[in-house]
Amino acid sequence: MNTNWLDYTLLTLVIIGAINWGLIGFFRFDLVAFIFGDMSWFTRIIYAIVGLGGLYLISLFGRIRSIEES
Repeated sequence: MNTNWLDYTLLTLVIIGAINWGLIGFFRFDLVAFIFGDMSWFTRIIYAIVGLGGLYLISLFGRIRSIEES
């Protein structure tokens, strides 16, 4: 599969975001807020980047499908 550095970087961020949501769901512990402060500007930027990364990775489905069809 032809992936680039942006795919790997955003996939890593989205996985970290998923782990954070798991921690929130199971233990009511927000790791990002614990490290960077409760809804500080930096925390909001991290949440925004993870969200945008998730939206970008939706395109990964189309790229996987096009590779499988060729």
